Amino acid sequence: MQDIHAMLGQLKRPKLLVGAARQLAEDYQRERHLPPLLGQPAPRRHGAAALDLLEREAELDDQRRIGAGTYSPQRHIRLLAALIGEARLVSAASRTPEG
Repeated sequence: MQDIHAMLGQLKRPKLLVGAARQLAEDYQRERHLPPLLGQPAPRRHGAAALDLLEREAELDDQRRIGAGTYSPQRHIRLLAALIGEARLVSAASRTPEG
């Protein structure tokens, strides 16, 4: 299985969307931002959260591409920001002796 960074690297999204998500990710707080996006408490493992976010982001990107009336750019940016934040946490955890 690919790691989260490789999966994120393969995403092709508009620069404006990614730029906004990167800015928002600077203030990412897992316990505050993740539950509203997932509709449940944050999973313990960052990888599990990232995979769930990737799945939801792909659905939003499909909506964006077809021009669905239900598409929300704000939600898409928040999802991408959470993905970036989780990827950073995965990296940080892998650099610690316990990770």
